[in-house]
Amino acid sequence: MSGIQRFASAPGVPAAVGPYVQATSAGGFVFTTGQIPAAPGAETGTFEDEVHATLSHLESVLVAAGSDLEHIVKINTYLSSRDQLETYNRVYERFLAGRRPARTTVCVGLWGVSMEIDCIAVVTTPQGGST
Repeated sequence: MSGIQRFASAPGVPAAVGPYVQATSAGGFVFTTGQIPAAPGAETGTFEDEVHATLSHLESVLVAAGSDLEHIVKINTYLSSRDQLETYNRVYERFLAGRRPARTTVCVGLWGVSMEIDCIAVVTTPQGGST
């Protein structure tokens, strides 16, 4: 397919644990795979540490795919407990520094992780991906 780039891995981000890539760009947008704090089941510290790690991974994937946090237009967050929302919002606000993309946040059952975040962002610098 012409115009579609796939990004298998970004530096410092846990490798995909299934048959997918970390991001795909098409039509001037980057679509990221859900990012998690670390490999499922791995100890990562406090929930605040996990939010920070997950948003850092998301940022690394976006940069590898030619975008950044500034250009997110939609972000989806999946939390494993409603009690996480206040901490998540606090760290999220620091990372996004007042930028407010459209957002969905839901509480769901996850496979061995406390949270997952994916997003759609505008491509600002086309990068070479793998197809």
